[in-house]
Amino acid sequence: MGTPEFAVPSLAALLQSRHEVVGVVTAPDARGGRGGQQLIQSEVKQFALNKGLLILQPEKLRSREFLDQLKALDADLQVIVAFRMLPEVVWNMPRLGTINIHGSLLPKYRGAAPIHWAVIHGEKTTGVTIFRLKHEIDTGDIIRQTSTEIGPDETTGDVYDRLKLIGANTLIQSLDLIESGQITYLPQDTALASPAPKLFHHQAMLDFKSSNQEIHNFIRGHSPQPTAWMIFHEIKYLFYRTHMPAILPPHGEPGRMQIIGRKLYLHTLDGALEILELQQEGKKRMPARDFINGIKNHAAFK
Repeated sequence: MGTPEFAVPSLAALLQSRHEVVGVVTAPDARGGRGGQQLIQSEVKQFALNKGLLILQPEKLRSREFLDQLKALDADLQVIVAFRMLPEVVWNMPRLGTINIHGSLLPKYRGAAPIHWAVIHGEKTTGVTIFRLKHEIDTGDIIRQTSTEIGPDETTGDVYDRLKLIGANTLIQSLDLIESGQITYLPQDTALASPAPKLFHHQAMLDFKSSNQEIHNFIRGHSPQPTAWMIFHEIKYLFYRTHMPAILPPHGEPGRMQIIGRKLYLHTLDGALEILELQQEGKKRMPARDFINGIKNHAAFK
């Protein structure tokens, strides 16, 4: 059960393993594209169609039709990767229950945006957790965890791309453990839990009361989506990649962008960030060097 591209490597790994995939459950096709008239299939559906797998796309997870279809599959176990909240009648149906791949080292970062919040908070390490579903979201007993380091300039997108592969490998290890019967389920320590709620673009405006490091983490944690932004000379700019330079430029007013040499800097309360990739609203996302080459009003960046 999964919908976005993050879930595809796990499905691919299942198909390459000795375990049998009896069906795929994904989101219904949604209208989008030009004029909103094109039917858009989820990445999981596109992959499953290519592999000739049985696909279910329920509008309502409690509908009798879907529950009957699911029961007819007679699955031993259900695997969730970036899907939806499931009612108990669904997650409790298989004889071995339902397991989930979560993009953090639970109990840290429970919620919809675990990778984002790990990067925003400047974590040096994160990972994936395979756990068994129960009533409260992201609280189930842990089966297996795999960790990975977060680089100082890595974005949520960078970590996401790595975790989707780590998650797929950890999933197969977990299934082998469950199949062997030699598995110990580890309860989560609720005292160590932290939230990871969904992020929104309107809340991603840069706050120049924050430190240089915090702003750097905020930008990379919101990249590529929902994208950190600010208004400079009445123009909206979105930021995708920054770097904390070893040698700081002369101090400038917080929130000011400045070209020094052939580099673009963003001044903060206690330092400056080198901007590596950005987007002026209404234009394409681009490296800073291309942005500098295309600037017409150089006076605004002196």
